Amino acid sequence: MRATVSLPFTCAGVFWVLLLCGFAQEKKASEPINGVQRGQALEMLKQTADTVRKQYYDPTYHGIDLDTRYKEAEGRIRQASTFSQTFGAIAAMVDSLNDSHTFFLPPSRPYIVEDGWEATFIGENCFITAVKEGSDAAAKGLKPGDQVLTVEGFKASRESWWKLQYAVHTLAPRGGMKVTAVSPGGQPREVMVKSAVKNLPKNYDFTQGSDIWQVIRESENDEKRYRPRAVEAQDVLALKLPIFLLTDDEIEAMLHKANAHRALVLDLRDNPGGSEENLGRLLGAVLDHDVKVADRVERKSAKPFMAKSRGGHAFSGKLVVLVNSRSASASELFARVMQLEKRGTVVGDRSAGAVMEAQRFPLSLGVETKLFYGVEVTIADLKMTDGNSLEHHGVVPDELLLPSAADLAAGSDPQLARAFELLGLPITPAKAGQLFPPIWR
Repeated sequence: MRATVSLPFTCAGVFWVLLLCGFAQEKKASEPINGVQRGQALEMLKQTADTVRKQYYDPTYHGIDLDTRYKEAEGRIRQASTFSQTFGAIAAMVDSLNDSHTFFLPPSRPYIVEDGWEATFIGENCFITAVKEGSDAAAKGLKPGDQVLTVEGFKASRESWWKLQYAVHTLAPRGGMKVTAVSPGGQPREVMVKSAVKNLPKNYDFTQGSDIWQVIRESENDEKRYRPRAVEAQDVLALKLPIFLLTDDEIEAMLHKANAHRALVLDLRDNPGGSEENLGRLLGAVLDHDVKVADRVERKSAKPFMAKSRGGHAFSGKLVVLVNSRSASASELFARVMQLEKRGTVVGDRSAGAVMEAQRFPLSLGVETKLFYGVEVTIADLKMTDGNSLEHHGVVPDELLLPSAADLAAGSDPQLARAFELLGLPITPAKAGQLFPPIWR
């Protein structure tokens, strides 16, 4: 939480260096690093390490020798041939903590990269869940239901998938990736999938109408992707919550709408987490009593994280919560509290196991020309009321239900269909699959 809660990290020291050295198609990868950039990378390493040493919740760093990791990263930076490889060295040092919420945030790029396809782990296998119409992925024949075997030669495993995503989207964005996939009943095939690379303007000229409307359109599109969506079916409300970053008005509107129904499906699949305040308010909106969510184990003390009930105004109907392998942080805490309080039924796949409380620290280099970057650092572990932490474990659903490759290919959603069935309103998986279509950027 970050007071927010976000996404999973695991460590494998040299993995980052191999990853960034081995990837093809990195945008501008052929440009060699210069002396100024190497000096900047060494200073970023120092500032990042200093911030982690000062802020990390565990002063023993789980027994990791951070000084040794620092020297290893320093050596890799001195040997790096591109600027992006130095980011991998810094990331490897931070990732040695094996902490889902402590990670390096490199300087932003003057462009954005859109893959045109999405994939999710279902059980221990990775499947494509959506392909954008008109994308190169679609042109190359990738389809929902295809299993992803490798990306750039690295095996798609649940433990390392985050590293691949972090590398290709944050550390070294690229114009394409080699993907090995297999369709149901087919043979593995390797395809080079190009990404859409959009250069960002260095400056917007708001005296020109086109610039300001471009910003407005982009803002509205991003807002649409992260706003809650609701579907009403008789006296059951299905609410898809993409992230725990809601306004007070949105929370009030959600509670008002839920109270007009007998039962609620709260879809937290693919929800990466968000703010602690949001989590507390949403828990209070479905519980008839105050509850301790967890104990915050901080660097020097421990204190409870409480959620205050809305009392008689809280939703009191039946509740089913959906989670999957991309449900992380606040969404995992919500689901686990529902289990511990016996408030609702959790259906789906085991969640991400990325549950810590973190703070983001902006950093910069230079005087006249600034280079901005940062580091997110865990400031507290969260121990649930049963004495356990969800970090690296996740939430095991009350009903483990995994869509098949055929379900994905057909656009069916057996998890959402099961949620409706549990609430006394059966619908077909095919119908459920139409309720919350993907929204592309």
